[in-house]
Order: sequence, then C-alpha cells, then structure tokens
Amino acid sequence: MALTKEITCHQAVALVSNYLDGALSWRDRRRLEHHLADCDACSAYLDQMRVTIALSGLVSPDDLSAKALTDLMDVFEKYQRDQTD
Repeated sequence: MALTKEITCHQAVALVSNYLDGALSWRDRRRLEHHLADCDACSAYLDQMRVTIALSGLVSPDDLSAKALTDLMDVFEKYQRDQTD
C-alpha cells in the first residue's frame, strides 16, 4: 500500500520528539520511518537526538552553571517562538 503523502525533512524533524516518545499515530510513524529510510540527514538527526536524550539523563540542573541554565532557557524559548511563527 502506498503512503498517501510523503513528508519533508522539516516535517520529519518536527515529528522526531513525538516519535521517540511513542506518541505518533501509526500513520505518521509509518510516514516518518519511510522518510528516514531514504534520508541520511534526518536519520542522523534522529540518532543525535537519541544520544542527546541518553546523555542529558546524566546531567542534573545542579550540575549546570547559572549561565548554562539561562542559555538553555533562551534556546528553548526561541524554539517555542519559532514553532508558532
């Protein structure tokens, strides 16, 4: 059965977090996996996210400087703004 609509790299990146959380519908999961099978860049991004998640579990907020915490919050807030634009 053919997929109804292929996704772009931009869409794939937006779906990765939900994919890793197991929160995608079966249809979106299948579409993403189809894209990943043919896209080395998005597959590399997925691998990087897996490593980031694994490593971030080793760091607690107390391990970070005040500047590092502020920088992380700034990046997160910019990401949130960019997603609503």
